[in-house]
Amino acid sequence: MSRRFVIEAVMVAIYGELMVPSAPVEYIVPYTTVMELYEFHHSPETLMINSEDDLHVKNKISELIAYLEEPLNRKKLERALNVPWSKSPSILFGDNISWTVVNAVDTEQYGEFLDPIETEIVLTAQRENAPVLTDQLELIRRIIECEVPVQVFDIGDFEFAMDDSVIL
Repeated sequence: MSRRFVIEAVMVAIYGELMVPSAPVEYIVPYTTVMELYEFHHSPETLMINSEDDLHVKNKISELIAYLEEPLNRKKLERALNVPWSKSPSILFGDNISWTVVNAVDTEQYGEFLDPIETEIVLTAQRENAPVLTDQLELIRRIIECEVPVQVFDIGDFEFAMDDSVIL
């Protein structure tokens, strides 16, 4: 049985260890975060402090975009866009990783505390009964402060989150 996490698409490009999990994992990715990949790819802004790391991450983003644009994967993504909250068929990344893209559309429920994409992440986690995986400590803090009923893990705790004994 695979572990499931709601995550932003760019996190997979930034954190390479997410692509080599110790057990099968399903990443549930809101579609708007997939679209952010294109923004990050074309932006002159840096994502990482170190220029070599920034170039590496931008190359990983390019590879991820190219993979998602392959005809079969593009068709799967397009299927998720037909109806609000619909999900794509699994997009496989090797033997242990699958992505399910969700056409999350509600951005108002936590609008006072979370930005639209953060709200989509939280609502997707609630709907899918899956924890959020993020590197944004401020988001984690706001989820806790707002008492949002989702489990959240810092990416630094990814291996711990993968442990079967972690209660979900």
